[in-house]
Amino acid sequence: FINKLDRPSLEPLELLDVIDRQLQLHPVPMNWPLGAGSGFRGVFDRRARQLHFFERVPGGAFRAPVTVVDRLDEAAAERMDPADLRRVLEEIAVLDGVGEAFDLEAIRAGDMTPVFFGSAANNIGVQLLLDGYLELSAPPRPQPTASGTISPEDPRFSGFVFKIQSNMDPRHRDQLAFVRVCSGRFERDMKVLHSRTGESLRLSSSHKVLGRERETVDEAFPGDVIGIVGHAQFRIGDTLTQDASIVFQGMPRFLPEHLGFLHCPNAAEFKRFRTGLDHLLQEGVVQTFTLRAAVSRVPLLGAVGPLQFEVLQHRLRAEYGADSRLEASPWTLLRWVAPASVAAMREDLLPIGARLAEDGDGRLVALFVKEWDCRYFLEQHPGIALSTLPSDAAAPKPA
Repeated sequence: FINKLDRPSLEPLELLDVIDRQLQLHPVPMNWPLGAGSGFRGVFDRRARQLHFFERVPGGAFRAPVTVVDRLDEAAAERMDPADLRRVLEEIAVLDGVGEAFDLEAIRAGDMTPVFFGSAANNIGVQLLLDGYLELSAPPRPQPTASGTISPEDPRFSGFVFKIQSNMDPRHRDQLAFVRVCSGRFERDMKVLHSRTGESLRLSSSHKVLGRERETVDEAFPGDVIGIVGHAQFRIGDTLTQDASIVFQGMPRFLPEHLGFLHCPNAAEFKRFRTGLDHLLQEGVVQTFTLRAAVSRVPLLGAVGPLQFEVLQHRLRAEYGADSRLEASPWTLLRWVAPASVAAMREDLLPIGARLAEDGDGRLVALFVKEWDCRYFLEQHPGIALSTLPSDAAAPKPA
């Protein structure tokens, strides 16, 4: 769902290109915005070939009144700026002519994603999104594990943590781990194995979550999502299971394109700063890296875009009462070192200004000042392999 179309933004075609390049998913728009910013009037349902014109609802308090019409050109001309209408007609013609064709199997295989446009704050396009979700959602499917696949019908309970959210209840500063049930039956108070640590845990505080509301859940089945409270050791991608042989493949991690050091400018706030940063790192708001032989305690953070840093700093201030200062790093390119190349990788082999570091899971990464430095390094050391994605297993440290 591409939100906030009532505000200035990139052009819709540019947004689709970002999804294609950054997420490696083929986007197929299910609807198309009619105007943008202050001129945003509604959406065009591409499959039904209908126009949905909305009236703005302050704060999204109730469903926005909508007028549905079938004639794109004539009906839109009465409600839209002529220049916006011409642009919309051209964009829809391009999508119909050369855009990605809707393919439900590709969507369910994870190769394609449906895209909906709207403005949640004004309740515009939300109902179309919900209707599309119900129509396109797949039933529980076999999930890949380290030793094969596991079927939803398998009686052994298994699930994985796909999201962690801190401070959903600010009074208690708790963390809620969202777990998708993949097989078997979940029962409150059941004991499970936390595969990453090998610990046996009792899941006694389980909830169904809707917004800020929680409701205790006593049982859940494949496809259900439950919230677990009280286990600070959970990380995104962790497996919870009754059988040690079931270990789900890790969640995908995106390549950081922006690196920076985050300082705590006020020593009196350092404890709150550190606590908040640890919680937000568990959520995956940004990624953390540790320089080899670093003498400073200042964390090096990586993000796909600068907005992630802004969100991090805002939440540190709003939720933990800690100010922060972001310092740009000299490195603009990060690559993971392939496990087979870790033993051969030394810092004295790197170009001037480049450094070695480790990610939050102990995997070795190389930091380069410029892309040219990385290309030159690989030309000089063809036996060393670098990757834009980490390996599933933590790489051993070189001697």
